[in-house]
Amino acid sequence: MLFNSIQFLIFFPVVVIVYFLIDQKYRWIFLLVASYYFYMCWEPGYLLLIILSTLIDYFAAIMMGRHSEKSKRKIYLILSLFTNLSLLAIFKYYNFFNQSIGCLFNYFHVDYKFSSLNLLLPVGISFYTFQTLSYSIDVYRGDKEPEKHLGMFALYVAFFPQLVAGPIERSTRLLPQFYKKFNFDYDRVVSGLRLMLWGMFKKVVIADRLAIFVDKVYSKPDAFTGLELNLATIFFAFQIYCDFSGYSDIAIGSAKVLGFDLMKNFNKPYFARSIPEFWSRWHISLTTWFKDYLYIPLGGNKVSAKRFYFNVLVVFLLSGLWHGANWTFVIWGFLHALYYIFSKLTRNLRSLIVKIVKLNKFPVIHSFLQTVFTFILVCFSWIFFRANSLKDAIYIYSHLFFNWNKSSVVLSFMAGKTTEYYPNVIPSIYLIMFFVVVQYFQKHDWFKCSYFERYIALRWSIYLLLCLVIMNYGVVKIIPFIYFQF
Repeated sequence: MLFNSIQFLIFFPVVVIVYFLIDQKYRWIFLLVASYYFYMCWEPGYLLLIILSTLIDYFAAIMMGRHSEKSKRKIYLILSLFTNLSLLAIFKYYNFFNQSIGCLFNYFHVDYKFSSLNLLLPVGISFYTFQTLSYSIDVYRGDKEPEKHLGMFALYVAFFPQLVAGPIERSTRLLPQFYKKFNFDYDRVVSGLRLMLWGMFKKVVIADRLAIFVDKVYSKPDAFTGLELNLATIFFAFQIYCDFSGYSDIAIGSAKVLGFDLMKNFNKPYFARSIPEFWSRWHISLTTWFKDYLYIPLGGNKVSAKRFYFNVLVVFLLSGLWHGANWTFVIWGFLHALYYIFSKLTRNLRSLIVKIVKLNKFPVIHSFLQTVFTFILVCFSWIFFRANSLKDAIYIYSHLFFNWNKSSVVLSFMAGKTTEYYPNVIPSIYLIMFFVVVQYFQKHDWFKCSYFERYIALRWSIYLLLCLVIMNYGVVKIIPFIYFQF
Protein backbone atom coordinates (compact mmCIF):
# COMPACT_ATOMS: atom_id res chain seq x y z
CA MET A 1 0.00 0.00 0.00
CA LEU A 2 1.47 3.32 -1.08
CA PHE A 3 1.15 6.45 1.02
CA ASN A 4 0.25 8.36 -2.15
CA SER A 5 -2.73 6.15 -2.99
CA ILE A 6 -6.49 6.29 -2.50
CA GLN A 7 -6.21 3.02 -0.59
CA PHE A 8 -4.05 4.66 2.10
CA LEU A 9 -6.32 7.71 2.25
CA ILE A 10 -9.08 5.29 3.31
CA PHE A 11 -6.89 3.00 5.42
CA PHE A 12 -5.25 5.64 7.61
CA PRO A 13 -8.37 7.50 8.88
CA VAL A 14 -10.02 4.17 9.68
CA VAL A 15 -6.95 3.08 11.65
CA VAL A 16 -6.83 6.38 13.56
CA ILE A 17 -10.54 6.34 14.44
CA VAL A 18 -10.57 2.72 15.58
CA TYR A 19 -7.26 3.13 17.45
CA PHE A 20 -8.58 5.95 19.64
CA LEU A 21 -11.98 4.30 20.19
CA ILE A 22 -10.80 0.92 21.45
CA ASP A 23 -9.41 0.14 24.88
CA GLN A 24 -5.67 0.61 25.48
CA LYS A 25 -5.04 -3.10 26.15
CA TYR A 26 -6.27 -4.02 22.65
CA ARG A 27 -4.50 -1.28 20.73
CA TRP A 28 -1.29 -3.19 20.12
CA ILE A 29 -3.29 -6.06 18.59
CA PHE A 30 -5.16 -3.71 16.32
CA LEU A 31 -1.98 -1.91 15.20
CA LEU A 32 -0.22 -5.22 14.54
CA VAL A 33 -3.12 -6.52 12.40
CA ALA A 34 -3.29 -3.17 10.56
CA SER A 35 0.47 -3.24 9.96
CA TYR A 36 0.38 -6.80 8.62
CA TYR A 37 -2.54 -5.88 6.36
CA PHE A 38 -0.62 -2.79 5.18
CA TYR A 39 2.33 -4.98 4.16
CA MET A 40 0.20 -7.76 2.65
CA CYS A 41 -1.24 -5.27 0.16
CA TRP A 42 2.03 -5.67 -1.78
CA GLU A 43 2.65 -9.40 -1.62
CA PRO A 44 0.87 -11.50 1.03
CA GLY A 45 3.41 -14.32 0.85
CA TYR A 46 6.32 -12.15 1.95
CA LEU A 47 4.61 -11.45 5.26
CA LEU A 48 6.01 -14.85 6.25
CA LEU A 49 9.53 -13.41 6.00
CA ILE A 50 8.72 -10.67 8.51
CA ILE A 51 7.12 -13.20 10.85
CA LEU A 52 10.13 -15.54 10.49
CA SER A 53 12.57 -12.73 11.25
CA THR A 54 10.41 -11.61 14.20
CA LEU A 55 10.22 -15.08 15.77
CA ILE A 56 13.92 -15.85 15.44
CA ASP A 57 15.04 -12.48 16.78
CA TYR A 58 12.55 -12.69 19.63
CA PHE A 59 13.79 -16.18 20.55
CA ALA A 60 17.47 -15.19 20.20
CA ALA A 61 17.01 -12.17 22.48
CA ILE A 62 15.13 -14.20 25.11
CA MET A 63 17.91 -16.78 25.14
CA MET A 64 20.60 -14.09 25.37
CA GLY A 65 18.76 -12.71 28.40
CA ARG A 66 18.97 -16.11 30.11
CA HIS A 67 22.74 -16.38 29.82
CA SER A 68 25.33 -14.13 31.36
CA GLU A 69 28.27 -15.83 29.65
CA LYS A 70 29.32 -13.85 26.59
CA SER A 71 30.19 -16.99 24.62
CA LYS A 72 26.66 -18.38 24.94
CA ARG A 73 25.07 -15.02 24.21
CA LYS A 74 27.17 -14.79 21.07
CA ILE A 75 25.67 -18.05 19.74
CA TYR A 76 22.20 -16.50 19.69
CA LEU A 77 23.50 -13.23 18.29
CA ILE A 78 25.05 -15.19 15.43
CA LEU A 79 21.70 -16.93 14.90
CA SER A 80 20.00 -13.55 14.53
CA LEU A 81 22.73 -12.16 12.28
CA PHE A 82 22.78 -15.27 10.12
CA THR A 83 19.00 -15.35 9.67
CA ASN A 84 18.55 -11.69 8.75
CA LEU A 85 21.64 -11.44 6.57
CA SER A 86 20.68 -14.70 4.83
CA LEU A 87 17.29 -13.23 3.93
CA LEU A 88 19.05 -10.23 2.42
CA ALA A 89 21.61 -12.43 0.68
CA ILE A 90 19.00 -14.66 -0.95
CA PHE A 91 16.36 -12.15 -1.94
CA LYS A 92 18.49 -9.09 -2.65
CA TYR A 93 22.09 -10.05 -3.39
CA TYR A 94 22.21 -13.61 -4.71
CA ASN A 95 21.51 -12.70 -8.34
CA PHE A 96 23.89 -9.74 -8.21
CA PHE A 97 26.85 -11.74 -6.94
CA ASN A 98 25.92 -14.74 -9.08
CA GLN A 99 25.91 -12.66 -12.26
CA SER A 100 29.11 -10.83 -11.26
CA ILE A 101 30.92 -14.13 -10.66
CA GLY A 102 29.52 -15.47 -13.93
CA CYS A 103 30.90 -12.47 -15.83
CA LEU A 104 34.29 -12.98 -14.18
CA PHE A 105 34.34 -16.67 -15.10
CA ASN A 106 33.30 -15.91 -18.67
CA TYR A 107 36.09 -13.36 -18.95
CA PHE A 108 38.59 -16.14 -18.25
CA HIS A 109 36.64 -18.55 -20.50
CA VAL A 110 35.61 -20.76 -17.60
CA ASP A 111 32.25 -22.49 -17.72
CA TYR A 112 29.81 -21.22 -15.05
CA LYS A 113 26.43 -22.95 -14.73
CA PHE A 114 24.76 -21.48 -11.64
CA SER A 115 21.45 -19.97 -12.70
CA SER A 116 19.77 -16.89 -11.24
CA LEU A 117 16.80 -17.08 -8.89
CA ASN A 118 13.46 -15.75 -10.09
CA LEU A 119 12.54 -13.97 -6.85
CA LEU A 120 10.65 -10.73 -6.28
CA LEU A 121 12.49 -8.40 -3.89
CA PRO A 122 10.34 -8.06 -0.76
CA VAL A 123 9.42 -4.42 -0.16
CA GLY A 124 11.30 -2.86 2.77
CA ILE A 125 13.43 -5.93 3.52
CA SER A 126 16.58 -3.83 4.00
CA PHE A 127 14.81 -1.62 6.53
CA TYR A 128 13.10 -4.15 8.78
CA THR A 129 16.09 -6.53 8.82
CA PHE A 130 18.37 -3.70 9.96
CA GLN A 131 15.82 -2.72 12.58
CA THR A 132 15.66 -6.21 14.05
CA LEU A 133 19.43 -6.58 13.84
CA SER A 134 19.89 -3.44 15.93
CA TYR A 135 17.58 -4.95 18.57
CA SER A 136 19.56 -8.21 18.73
CA ILE A 137 22.87 -6.36 18.97
CA ASP A 138 21.53 -4.05 21.69
CA VAL A 139 20.36 -7.05 23.73
CA TYR A 140 23.72 -8.78 23.25
CA ARG A 141 25.58 -5.68 24.41
CA GLY A 142 23.31 -5.27 27.41
CA ASP A 143 21.92 -1.93 26.20
CA LYS A 144 18.38 -3.35 26.08
CA GLU A 145 16.56 -5.95 28.12
CA PRO A 146 14.91 -8.67 26.01
CA GLU A 147 11.32 -7.84 25.14
CA LYS A 148 9.20 -10.59 26.69
CA HIS A 149 5.94 -9.60 25.01
CA LEU A 150 6.03 -11.27 21.59
CA GLY A 151 3.16 -9.16 20.28
CA MET A 152 4.83 -5.87 21.22
CA PHE A 153 8.07 -6.99 19.62
CA ALA A 154 6.20 -8.03 16.45
CA LEU A 155 4.63 -4.57 16.35
CA TYR A 156 8.07 -2.98 16.73
CA VAL A 157 9.26 -4.90 13.66
CA ALA A 158 6.15 -4.29 11.54
CA PHE A 159 4.83 -0.87 12.65
CA PHE A 160 3.24 0.30 9.39
CA PRO A 161 4.30 3.99 9.21
CA GLN A 162 7.99 3.13 9.03
CA LEU A 163 7.92 -0.53 7.97
CA VAL A 164 8.72 -0.10 4.28
CA ALA A 165 11.26 2.75 4.14
CA GLY A 166 12.11 3.78 7.67
CA PRO A 167 13.17 5.67 9.63
CA ILE A 168 15.10 2.68 11.00
CA GLU A 169 14.03 2.87 14.63
CA ARG A 170 15.91 1.60 17.68
CA SER A 171 14.10 -0.67 20.10
CA THR A 172 15.21 1.54 22.99
CA ARG A 173 13.18 4.41 21.51
CA LEU A 174 10.14 2.80 19.91
CA LEU A 175 9.31 -0.28 21.99
CA PRO A 176 8.61 1.61 25.25
CA GLN A 177 6.15 3.85 23.40
CA PHE A 178 3.86 0.90 22.61
CA TYR A 179 3.18 0.51 26.33
CA LYS A 180 2.03 4.11 26.73
CA LYS A 181 -1.55 5.25 26.42
CA PHE A 182 -2.02 8.13 24.02
CA ASN A 183 -5.25 10.08 24.19
CA PHE A 184 -6.53 12.05 21.25
CA ASP A 185 -4.66 15.35 21.28
CA TYR A 186 -5.85 17.97 18.80
CA ASP A 187 -2.57 19.89 18.60
CA ARG A 188 -0.52 16.72 18.14
CA VAL A 189 -2.90 15.37 15.47
CA VAL A 190 -2.85 18.67 13.55
CA SER A 191 0.95 18.74 13.77
CA GLY A 192 1.15 15.20 12.40
CA LEU A 193 -1.33 15.88 9.60
CA ARG A 194 0.57 19.04 8.68
CA LEU A 195 3.77 17.03 8.34
CA MET A 196 1.96 14.41 6.25
CA LEU A 197 0.55 17.13 3.98
CA TRP A 198 3.98 18.65 3.41
CA GLY A 199 5.44 15.21 2.74
CA MET A 200 2.69 14.47 0.23
CA PHE A 201 3.35 17.80 -1.51
CA LYS A 202 7.06 17.02 -1.78
CA LYS A 203 6.28 13.60 -3.23
CA VAL A 204 3.47 14.08 -5.77
CA VAL A 205 4.06 17.71 -6.77
CA ILE A 206 7.84 18.06 -6.70
CA ALA A 207 9.46 14.61 -6.82
CA ASP A 208 7.01 13.00 -9.25
CA ARG A 209 7.04 16.10 -11.49
CA LEU A 210 10.85 16.05 -11.62
CA ALA A 211 10.77 12.31 -12.32
CA ILE A 212 9.14 12.87 -15.72
CA PHE A 213 12.22 14.61 -17.15
CA VAL A 214 14.74 12.58 -15.14
CA ASP A 215 13.31 9.24 -16.27
CA LYS A 216 13.30 10.26 -19.94
CA VAL A 217 16.91 11.41 -19.88
CA TYR A 218 18.35 8.57 -17.79
CA SER A 219 16.44 5.89 -19.70
CA LYS A 220 18.29 6.86 -22.89
CA PRO A 221 21.15 9.25 -22.04
CA ASP A 222 22.79 9.03 -25.48
CA ALA A 223 19.77 10.84 -26.97
CA PHE A 224 20.44 14.01 -24.95
CA THR A 225 23.02 16.77 -24.79
CA GLY A 226 25.26 17.88 -21.95
CA LEU A 227 22.83 20.55 -20.72
CA GLU A 228 19.98 18.06 -20.48
CA LEU A 229 22.20 15.54 -18.70
CA ASN A 230 23.17 18.21 -16.17
CA LEU A 231 19.57 19.31 -15.72
CA ALA A 232 18.41 15.72 -15.23
CA THR A 233 21.14 15.12 -12.63
CA ILE A 234 20.25 18.26 -10.66
CA PHE A 235 16.57 17.40 -10.97
CA PHE A 236 17.28 13.91 -9.64
CA ALA A 237 19.11 15.36 -6.63
CA PHE A 238 15.91 17.14 -5.65
CA GLN A 239 13.68 14.29 -6.81
CA ILE A 240 15.28 11.71 -4.54
CA TYR A 241 15.43 14.16 -1.63
CA CYS A 242 11.77 15.20 -1.94
CA ASP A 243 10.73 11.60 -2.59
CA PHE A 244 12.52 10.03 0.37
CA SER A 245 12.13 12.89 2.83
CA GLY A 246 8.50 13.12 1.70
CA TYR A 247 8.03 9.47 2.68
CA SER A 248 9.77 10.11 6.01
CA ASP A 249 7.53 13.12 6.69
CA ILE A 250 4.41 11.06 6.01
CA ALA A 251 5.73 8.20 8.17
CA ILE A 252 6.70 10.48 11.06
CA GLY A 253 3.48 12.47 10.71
CA SER A 254 1.19 9.43 10.63
CA ALA A 255 2.93 7.98 13.70
CA LYS A 256 2.60 11.34 15.43
CA VAL A 257 -1.17 11.39 14.81
CA LEU A 258 -1.33 8.07 16.68
CA GLY A 259 0.88 9.46 19.45
CA PHE A 260 4.24 7.89 18.56
CA ASP A 261 7.51 9.75 18.11
CA LEU A 262 9.76 8.56 15.26
CA MET A 263 13.27 9.91 14.79
CA LYS A 264 14.05 12.70 12.35
CA ASN A 265 15.49 11.27 9.14
CA PHE A 266 16.53 14.40 7.20
CA ASN A 267 17.81 17.79 8.26
CA LYS A 268 18.08 19.96 5.12
CA PRO A 269 21.12 18.07 3.73
CA TYR A 270 21.64 20.34 0.71
CA PHE A 271 22.56 23.18 3.06
CA ALA A 272 25.54 21.11 4.26
CA ARG A 273 28.93 22.78 3.86
CA SER A 274 30.96 19.57 3.66
CA ILE A 275 30.48 15.88 2.88
CA PRO A 276 30.77 14.84 6.57
CA GLU A 277 28.07 17.40 7.39
CA PHE A 278 25.94 16.12 4.50
CA TRP A 279 26.00 12.63 5.98
CA SER A 280 25.01 13.97 9.38
CA ARG A 281 21.89 15.40 7.69
CA TRP A 282 20.98 12.75 5.07
CA HIS A 283 19.12 9.51 5.94
CA ILE A 284 20.07 10.03 9.57
CA SER A 285 18.59 6.74 10.81
CA LEU A 286 20.78 4.71 8.42
CA THR A 287 23.88 6.84 8.95
CA THR A 288 23.66 6.47 12.74
CA TRP A 289 22.95 2.74 12.32
CA PHE A 290 26.19 2.21 10.41
CA LYS A 291 28.04 4.44 12.87
CA ASP A 292 26.84 2.57 15.97
CA TYR A 293 26.89 -1.00 14.68
CA LEU A 294 29.76 -1.00 12.18
CA TYR A 295 31.97 2.10 12.24
CA ILE A 296 32.51 2.29 16.02
CA PRO A 297 32.98 -1.51 16.44
CA LEU A 298 35.66 -1.30 13.72
CA GLY A 299 37.45 1.29 15.85
CA GLY A 300 35.90 4.50 14.53
CA ASN A 301 38.38 7.35 14.48
CA LYS A 302 40.23 6.15 17.61
CA VAL A 303 42.70 4.20 15.51
CA SER A 304 45.65 4.89 13.23
CA ALA A 305 45.09 7.08 10.18
CA LYS A 306 45.27 4.12 7.78
CA ARG A 307 42.79 2.12 9.83
CA PHE A 308 40.47 5.14 10.01
CA TYR A 309 40.47 5.43 6.20
CA PHE A 310 39.82 1.70 5.95
CA ASN A 311 36.89 1.98 8.36
CA VAL A 312 35.37 4.85 6.37
CA LEU A 313 35.81 2.92 3.11
CA VAL A 314 34.14 -0.22 4.49
CA VAL A 315 31.18 1.72 5.88
CA PHE A 316 30.52 3.61 2.65
CA LEU A 317 30.99 0.57 0.41
CA LEU A 318 28.50 -1.42 2.50
CA SER A 319 26.18 1.57 2.59
CA GLY A 320 26.26 1.66 -1.19
CA LEU A 321 25.60 -2.06 -1.40
CA TRP A 322 22.75 -1.70 1.10
CA HIS A 323 21.06 0.71 -1.29
CA GLY A 324 21.04 -1.65 -4.21
CA ALA A 325 22.45 -4.84 -5.69
CA ASN A 326 24.33 -3.15 -8.51
CA TRP A 327 27.89 -1.99 -9.03
CA THR A 328 26.60 1.54 -9.63
CA PHE A 329 25.58 1.74 -5.95
CA VAL A 330 28.93 0.35 -4.81
CA ILE A 331 30.77 3.01 -6.83
CA TRP A 332 28.42 5.66 -5.43
CA GLY A 333 29.43 4.57 -1.93
CA PHE A 334 33.10 4.50 -2.96
CA LEU A 335 32.87 8.08 -4.26
CA HIS A 336 31.45 9.29 -0.97
CA ALA A 337 34.20 7.45 0.90
CA LEU A 338 36.78 9.34 -1.20
CA TYR A 339 34.95 12.61 -0.58
CA TYR A 340 34.87 11.95 3.16
CA ILE A 341 38.54 10.96 3.39
CA PHE A 342 39.65 13.88 1.18
CA SER A 343 37.64 16.27 3.36
CA LYS A 344 39.49 15.06 6.45
CA LEU A 345 42.90 15.09 4.77
CA THR A 346 42.57 18.63 3.41
CA ARG A 347 40.88 20.25 6.41
CA ASN A 348 43.99 22.17 7.55
CA LEU A 349 44.98 23.07 3.98
CA ARG A 350 41.52 24.45 3.24
CA SER A 351 41.56 26.49 6.43
CA LEU A 352 44.93 27.97 5.38
CA ILE A 353 43.64 28.85 1.91
CA VAL A 354 40.58 30.54 3.42
CA LYS A 355 42.84 32.73 5.56
CA ILE A 356 45.14 33.55 2.64
CA VAL A 357 42.32 34.70 0.35
CA LYS A 358 40.64 36.33 3.39
CA LEU A 359 37.37 34.46 2.91
CA ASN A 360 37.10 34.17 6.68
CA LYS A 361 36.30 37.88 6.71
CA PHE A 362 33.23 37.18 4.57
CA PRO A 363 31.56 34.27 6.38
CA VAL A 364 28.32 34.44 4.36
CA ILE A 365 30.18 34.17 1.03
CA HIS A 366 32.45 31.45 2.43
CA SER A 367 29.47 29.43 3.69
CA PHE A 368 27.67 29.84 0.36
CA LEU A 369 30.68 28.63 -1.64
CA GLN A 370 31.10 25.62 0.66
CA THR A 371 27.42 24.73 0.27
CA VAL A 372 27.52 25.02 -3.53
CA PHE A 373 30.70 22.96 -3.82
CA THR A 374 29.31 20.24 -1.54
CA PHE A 375 26.09 20.15 -3.57
CA ILE A 376 28.10 19.76 -6.81
CA LEU A 377 30.02 16.82 -5.34
CA VAL A 378 26.80 15.17 -4.18
CA CYS A 379 25.17 15.65 -7.60
CA PHE A 380 28.26 14.22 -9.27
CA SER A 381 27.87 11.04 -7.20
CA TRP A 382 24.09 10.85 -7.80
CA ILE A 383 24.84 10.00 -11.45
CA PHE A 384 26.06 6.54 -10.42
CA PHE A 385 23.13 6.17 -8.03
CA ARG A 386 20.53 6.92 -10.72
CA ALA A 387 22.15 5.43 -13.84
CA ASN A 388 20.67 2.14 -15.02
CA SER A 389 24.12 0.67 -15.70
CA LEU A 390 27.82 1.43 -15.47
CA LYS A 391 27.82 2.02 -19.22
CA ASP A 392 25.14 4.70 -18.93
CA ALA A 393 26.92 6.34 -15.99
CA ILE A 394 30.21 6.54 -17.87
CA TYR A 395 28.45 7.97 -20.92
CA ILE A 396 26.78 10.67 -18.81
CA TYR A 397 30.04 11.64 -17.09
CA SER A 398 31.85 11.88 -20.41
CA HIS A 399 29.16 14.04 -22.06
CA LEU A 400 28.19 16.47 -19.30
CA PHE A 401 29.94 19.42 -20.95
CA PHE A 402 29.30 18.81 -24.65
CA ASN A 403 26.76 20.10 -27.19
CA TRP A 404 25.00 22.51 -24.86
CA ASN A 405 24.18 24.73 -27.85
CA LYS A 406 22.28 21.84 -29.44
CA SER A 407 20.05 21.25 -26.44
CA SER A 408 16.36 20.85 -27.27
CA VAL A 409 15.57 22.81 -24.12
CA VAL A 410 17.70 25.79 -25.15
CA LEU A 411 16.62 25.73 -28.79
CA SER A 412 12.93 25.48 -27.95
CA PHE A 413 13.26 28.32 -25.42
CA MET A 414 15.02 30.59 -27.94
CA ALA A 415 12.54 29.77 -30.70
CA GLY A 416 9.53 30.13 -28.44
CA LYS A 417 8.48 26.58 -29.30
CA THR A 418 7.66 23.59 -27.18
CA THR A 419 8.99 20.05 -27.26
CA GLU A 420 7.98 16.94 -25.36
CA TYR A 421 10.65 17.79 -22.78
CA TYR A 422 10.49 21.57 -22.52
CA PRO A 423 7.04 21.95 -20.84
CA ASN A 424 8.28 20.07 -17.78
CA VAL A 425 11.63 21.83 -17.45
CA ILE A 426 10.57 25.38 -16.59
CA PRO A 427 7.89 24.37 -14.03
CA SER A 428 10.42 21.97 -12.49
CA ILE A 429 12.96 24.77 -12.09
CA TYR A 430 10.33 26.94 -10.41
CA LEU A 431 9.41 24.08 -8.08
CA ILE A 432 13.06 23.61 -7.08
CA MET A 433 13.45 27.35 -6.43
CA PHE A 434 10.28 27.36 -4.33
CA PHE A 435 11.44 24.32 -2.36
CA VAL A 436 14.89 25.81 -1.65
CA VAL A 437 13.28 29.02 -0.37
CA VAL A 438 10.92 27.04 1.89
CA GLN A 439 13.86 24.99 3.19
CA TYR A 440 15.73 28.22 3.93
CA PHE A 441 12.74 29.53 5.88
CA GLN A 442 12.49 26.24 7.75
CA LYS A 443 16.20 26.35 8.54
CA HIS A 444 15.73 29.69 10.29
CA ASP A 445 12.42 28.67 11.90
CA TRP A 446 10.55 31.49 10.18
CA PHE A 447 7.41 29.35 10.06
CA LYS A 448 7.48 29.12 13.87
CA CYS A 449 7.38 32.85 14.46
CA SER A 450 4.55 34.37 16.45
CA TYR A 451 2.91 35.72 13.28
CA PHE A 452 2.19 32.23 11.97
CA GLU A 453 1.32 30.92 15.41
CA ARG A 454 -1.09 33.74 16.14
CA TYR A 455 -3.19 33.77 12.97
CA ILE A 456 -5.03 30.50 12.55
CA ALA A 457 -6.68 31.73 9.34
CA LEU A 458 -3.26 32.16 7.74
CA ARG A 459 -2.16 28.65 8.69
CA TRP A 460 -5.33 27.01 7.44
CA SER A 461 -5.18 29.02 4.23
CA ILE A 462 -1.74 27.55 3.61
CA TYR A 463 -3.01 24.03 4.37
CA LEU A 464 -5.91 24.50 1.95
CA LEU A 465 -3.62 25.90 -0.73
CA LEU A 466 -1.28 22.90 -0.43
CA CYS A 467 -4.25 20.54 -0.76
CA LEU A 468 -5.46 22.35 -3.87
CA VAL A 469 -1.98 22.32 -5.43
CA ILE A 470 -1.63 18.59 -4.73
CA MET A 471 -5.02 17.84 -6.29
CA ASN A 472 -4.55 20.07 -9.32
CA TYR A 473 -0.82 19.94 -10.04
CA GLY A 474 0.28 16.68 -8.47
CA VAL A 475 1.23 13.91 -10.87
CA VAL A 476 -1.87 11.78 -11.37
CA LYS A 477 0.02 8.57 -12.06
CA ILE A 478 0.80 6.68 -8.84
CA ILE A 479 4.62 6.47 -8.68
CA PRO A 480 6.17 4.29 -5.95
CA PHE A 481 8.65 5.87 -3.58
CA ILE A 482 12.25 5.44 -4.78
CA TYR A 483 13.47 3.79 -1.58
CA PHE A 484 10.86 1.03 -1.82
CA GLN A 485 13.29 -0.78 -4.13
CA PHE A 486 15.88 -0.95 -1.35
